[in-house]
Amino acid sequence: MSGQGYEGIIILNRKLDELFNRYSNLTTELSDLKNGNETLKAILIEREVKIKELEIKYERVKLSGALLGEGENALEAKKKITELVREIGQMCCSFKQIKYING
Repeated sequence: MSGQGYEGIIILNRKLDELFNRYSNLTTELSDLKNGNETLKAILIEREVKIKELEIKYERVKLSGALLGEGENALEAKKKITELVREIGQMCCSFKQIKYING
């Protein structure tokens, strides 16, 4: 084999080693990024749940303040209570109908 052919094979082997190393590094980086993405998704879900909980607490506090007659929220609370009473009445009627139908 000639010197140039042998040197070409050595250069080709080095380039192949370099490519395999890059591929391995990229595979590792991809795995790390996927794990980080999953962690961020879990954190996002936790925060969305916390936001919902805080929104519910805020509504309760707002309603409580309205029931105590604090400011503009009193009228809103009365409307909400009326709405809830209507919903309960409708549910009671539905249960009576189901009970009547089922005997």
